[in-house]
Amino acid sequence: MKKITLLLLIFVLGFSNTNAQHSIAREWNEVLLNAIRSDFARPTVHARNLFHTSIVMYDAWAIFDNQAETVFLGKNFNDYNCVFNGITTPSDADAATHEIISFAMYRLLLHRFENAPGVTQITQEINDFFTSLGYDSSFDSIDYSGGSYAALGNYLASQIITYGLDDNSYEQFGYPNAYYIPDNPALILELYEDNTDIDPNKWQPLAFDTFVDQSGNILPDAVPSFLSPEWGSVDPFCLVPEDLDILNDGFDSYVYNNPGPPVYIQDSSDGDGIEDPYKWHFALVAAWSSHLDPADPTMIDISPGAIGNFDFDNLPQTFEEYQAFYDFINGGDASTGHTLNPATGLPYAPNLVKRADYARVLAEFWADGPDSETPPGHWFTILNYVSDHPDLEKRIAGQGPIVDDLEWDVKSYLSLGSAMHDAAVNTWGIKGYYDYIRPISAIRYMAGKGQSTDPSLDSFDRQGLPLIPGLIEVVETGDPLAGDNDENVGKIKIYAWRGPDFISDPETDVAGVDWILGGHWWPYQRATFVTPPFAGYLSGHSTFSRAASEVLTRLTGDPFFPGGMGTFVMNQDDFLVFETGPSQTMTLQWATYRDASDQTSLSRIWGGIHPPIDDIRGRIIGQKIGNEAFDLALTYFQDTLNDQEFGINETVSLYPIPFKNTLTVSNTENAQMKLYLFSLDGKVVFESDLFFGHADLNVTVLSRGMYFAKIVDANNTTIGVKKVVKN
Repeated sequence: MKKITLLLLIFVLGFSNTNAQHSIAREWNEVLLNAIRSDFARPTVHARNLFHTSIVMYDAWAIFDNQAETVFLGKNFNDYNCVFNGITTPSDADAATHEIISFAMYRLLLHRFENAPGVTQITQEINDFFTSLGYDSSFDSIDYSGGSYAALGNYLASQIITYGLDDNSYEQFGYPNAYYIPDNPALILELYEDNTDIDPNKWQPLAFDTFVDQSGNILPDAVPSFLSPEWGSVDPFCLVPEDLDILNDGFDSYVYNNPGPPVYIQDSSDGDGIEDPYKWHFALVAAWSSHLDPADPTMIDISPGAIGNFDFDNLPQTFEEYQAFYDFINGGDASTGHTLNPATGLPYAPNLVKRADYARVLAEFWADGPDSETPPGHWFTILNYVSDHPDLEKRIAGQGPIVDDLEWDVKSYLSLGSAMHDAAVNTWGIKGYYDYIRPISAIRYMAGKGQSTDPSLDSFDRQGLPLIPGLIEVVETGDPLAGDNDENVGKIKIYAWRGPDFISDPETDVAGVDWILGGHWWPYQRATFVTPPFAGYLSGHSTFSRAASEVLTRLTGDPFFPGGMGTFVMNQDDFLVFETGPSQTMTLQWATYRDASDQTSLSRIWGGIHPPIDDIRGRIIGQKIGNEAFDLALTYFQDTLNDQEFGINETVSLYPIPFKNTLTVSNTENAQMKLYLFSLDGKVVFESDLFFGHADLNVTVLSRGMYFAKIVDANNTTIGVKKVVKN
């Protein structure tokens, strides 16, 4: 057993302490993650599965908690009314919760994975686990009126299943594309044909002899369709209509937090090809491909003392800032690391590795590779690793009492699952609308056009690749790439990873780096996969990972991994999948969750999947979603934080709660703020500026019911969110 199989084993056995007694929520989450690994690699679909299962498990716990509110059960959730008439309070709440969760998860997982390619294995594992708990799989009643907790679990599953058939995912039809049609013809990978007859700003499908998705499934369609281009219309958790644009480029695209367009190709003036942002972004991907040769002796320090710790507020916005942030030649970014490990008070020890091993490992580790749980599931494995760490104190948001494992798990899963779900909705809405090209198509397109740097040289074209000595050059007579009859003279060559054509046996071979024709450039991926089948802009990895890092930071109340560092070990020649490596045993290290997230983003550039323009805007949106999802989750948790009875924080309080026609706000901070009241479906129904002192707000226009009060400061930074009720 080696490579990705070993990776999964380490995650299950190393990132999780199997000697510990886990909660029933954790055990079912592991069953779900295994099911995802045996299904098609669909990040959108599985972000939704992780979210819906998180709701089910949280609500099963919350109905017996004096403080918590359910999310779905007994509520109107996204205009779906889940009726709940109550149930007898159990003498043993833990046993009742265990039963409800188990029946609900059993029914929901069997339904959600009934069409998976690994359905036989998945069904067997679900059944084996369920029966090992002592439950009867033949009991399928949903009538809980007699006090049956098993029936309530079945009912809860049936309700979330019914809701999911009307949440705009089109689950019942196999999650199809209703309207999207690609603008470009497919790139036939094995023929290395000219690729200049495309729109270089649009996504291009890829044509395979055999396509194998990231979960290792062979798909019958040799030209995989764009995955989920209309996913922006799926019902969200924390995304609000005020952040939504409905745009049309052939069909209505639901785009939340619209980042604006990516960079589009320009006709460069004479001699300044590298000054076109489009050419710079994709040329950087080609340049970083030169780092993937284990024969390269370049060593770098990948300890938290050397990398990470970049200030989010200083992420690049302008082209000049992008150029300063990313190291075009050497790889990496402008982060400088952490001075000390806060848990030990000592500096982080250097961790010197080959740059080639680091870049190759990142490309596979964060991509998740074959047998993947997809990026949203990957962050659940990291959450489970954190939850098992002996240094972690399970205090929600790092405050209040230590909670038991079940409460920690259901609250952490709801927080992370909702963020992953909304990150998918937000990101794929953007992908579907902007429909942006991937590096394999852009680089081969520009290389086919020629070079955009020197009009006096062969193959000058204003949409060609910029020339960079030692990285991107023109083939000349006598060059090994010139061909027997100089047929390649004047073409563009790139110093890059040579690609899968140079790997016969992935157990022993490496492709290495050398000069290749630009039309033969490959991302660092398997030849049967190459690039995910959907548009690049924005990066799902950057958005998912930044949202997850914010949730973990907020959930634990600490930006740092327990003990000040998270780690993952890869053994020599026993990790990489499509070539052998790493050349030496190495350990990935992250001080903070945000550092791990930022490393994920860089991994996609080294992997040849995204240019920087896809990355940064994904990080920015992920940051927003992670915090907003956690803020909203807190409103369901209620008094798990040390808030004043009616307070948002120490400086802002609302009273009386419940209120009738007047809501009084006390602002003891001498700063301007703003209050928003949201309805349960996420619509802003009232807003008011807040100044120093007290204000009596007339809210007679509001109907009776529950609302969410959100306070933001002058920079639109959330100060707090609290659930309020009008009588």
